[in-house]
Amino acid sequence: MGQGEDKASPAHGARSFADGLGRRNFLRGATAVGAVGAVGGQLLGSGTAAAAQPLDTGALPILQPGVGRVRGAYLRSTPQTVQWGYLPNRSSRPALRVPSGGLVTIDTLSHEGLLEDQGRDPDAYFGDHGVSRDQVLDDARAVARSSIKHDLIKDGPHVVTGPVAVTGARPGDVLKVEVLELQKRVPYGVVSSRHGLGALPGEYPESIVHDAQTKPYLIKYDNISVFTPIEPYHGDWHGILPAPGQTVKFPLAPFMGIMGVATDTDRPMNSVPPNLGGGNLDIKMLGVGATLYLPVQVPDALFFAGDPHYVQGDGEVALTALEASLRGTFRLTVIKPGGPAPKIAFSYPFAETADHWIPFGLSDPNAQLSGHPDVSLDDAMKAGVRNAISFLHEETGMAKAVAYAYLSAAADFHVSQVVDQTKGIHALIRKADFGR
Repeated sequence: MGQGEDKASPAHGARSFADGLGRRNFLRGATAVGAVGAVGGQLLGSGTAAAAQPLDTGALPILQPGVGRVRGAYLRSTPQTVQWGYLPNRSSRPALRVPSGGLVTIDTLSHEGLLEDQGRDPDAYFGDHGVSRDQVLDDARAVARSSIKHDLIKDGPHVVTGPVAVTGARPGDVLKVEVLELQKRVPYGVVSSRHGLGALPGEYPESIVHDAQTKPYLIKYDNISVFTPIEPYHGDWHGILPAPGQTVKFPLAPFMGIMGVATDTDRPMNSVPPNLGGGNLDIKMLGVGATLYLPVQVPDALFFAGDPHYVQGDGEVALTALEASLRGTFRLTVIKPGGPAPKIAFSYPFAETADHWIPFGLSDPNAQLSGHPDVSLDDAMKAGVRNAISFLHEETGMAKAVAYAYLSAAADFHVSQVVDQTKGIHALIRKADFGR
């Protein structure tokens, strides 16, 4: 299995939730082009791109496919292993298989620089911003130049990689996804705002497209993309944006905007709205060290990842976060009913970090299947509060009346995002309050 020091196993994979609450209660070869195995922390080929100096922003190498370190099985993003704008469903063929408790490393791609309003040509788009060809990812170039059909208006923007079959997963189980590592692949990203989208549709960017200050950021169709280099600052990486007489620096906090399991339908599932299998949750707490619990919908779960972010503010108001490609390493563990996962996770996504339990609320997680989406942030808030009450009642024994009071007095509810059609709210419940 080649997990090296991690000793991946179902028992190990179940540990974090069981420790937090104290409840009583063979790697198979790749089946698609671009999926290859790797052992432990194996270092892949050392291409010349790894030594390229990135935009005068420091020593971050370009993490091309096949270059650098991976752990567990390795899945590249190729035209054969991605869906552009759609999520896997029950008809999707797995690109890779891992055992329960196994590790997988996935090279994910940002859609920014690939989309039609940016010319579907990452060499040209990024080249206009001083990025040399050896600093453009080979897999981004391959997907953009491929014959994959993509409609900027109809399809989701995201490049979604997978799916990964997890042996033993069945409907009614939970897939536990531990985020072990997120490696930055390039020293730049993009924040975009497109017409009719974002928190202020009809107002931004429409009201500023003729502003002289906007001109450097305009792309096709009067959409806006703000190219954002990153550079080291005070021992960490920061995004850099201009302001009159100064530069604005803000710290990075990478996470995957999309992690999910396939939906039990043959219908195409647009990548934008999140759903009960996860998908485009856009929750910034899901960085390294976080654990995401997903209710399994189809045999083998069919895990996927994409929409990598370098950092995002709660709300993601302009439409996108600082979008940039990441190499993610995940441990995927199947948990059977009654096993060490929160009860609510068998029917609704749930997450935790070292410090917090994180119930979610989605305004309409069944929007694509029902055809009648409810996009109210109020409904997302209500779902988040209901799920938080249920979690506290089921896992700590707290009376629902007391749980409601506790949430009002001590928990924080954050707007995950307001731009993905189905709106999102997540709660932060401090484990320390419960002696955990």
